[in-house]
Amino acid sequence: MYWEQSFDDAVRVVPDRIIDLSYRLTGRAAPLDHAWALRQAVVDSLPWMADAAGCGIHQIHVASSGNGWMRPERGKDAIIHMSRRTRLVLRIPKTRRDDAQALVGSTLRLGGDCRIGVGAAAVKPLSAITTVFSRYVVSDAAESESDFIERVAQCLRHDLAVRPRKLLCGSVSAISTPNGVVRTRQVLLSDLEHDEAVRLQQRGLGPHRLLGCGLFIPHKGIAPVGETDGAA
Repeated sequence: MYWEQSFDDAVRVVPDRIIDLSYRLTGRAAPLDHAWALRQAVVDSLPWMADAAGCGIHQIHVASSGNGWMRPERGKDAIIHMSRRTRLVLRIPKTRRDDAQALVGSTLRLGGDCRIGVGAAAVKPLSAITTVFSRYVVSDAAESESDFIERVAQCLRHDLAVRPRKLLCGSVSAISTPNGVVRTRQVLLSDLEHDEAVRLQQRGLGPHRLLGCGLFIPHKGIAPVGETDGAA
């Protein structure tokens, strides 16, 4: 854990070179472990996402307790129940916004009998909030929590020029793929500089962005986790 005194953030404009595109969805439920199937379904409709820099696919999430730090128990048949507010969110370069409209009207097949329809999309700019959260950052299965935190801190400093001040590590998850299981941990960073928070959202951290890994979203406050409303 890294912890330093908080400071006041200035209100600043966020560059829109990278955006989130949020699609309405129709469907009742989806498998909890759906990242690989979602990746395949989206890339089938938007093949350019497989190689384009700055692209990511947020996993489908629904309202949950714990401000995003808790999800349903995992299991072979675990599912998430969707509502009319559930969205699919892609992180893409703004220059690809029109190209991404090709996903509208498609049906995503996420395994078994799960079929999800994709509706209209709306742009969500990246956030100026300087507390950001990633539900999935790739972790070595052999890493301890302290080793993971130290490695993440080093990557932030050396690869992104981000100096971690408050860094929290959350729960462990596993993403199933045909090539094996991808282990991840949650990461929350607070009291970043404005430019650092924007850069982290734009570039992400670690591999497997199309599985939802390393994508950061705003988090409204750090203490105590679970009492504030996280961004989706």
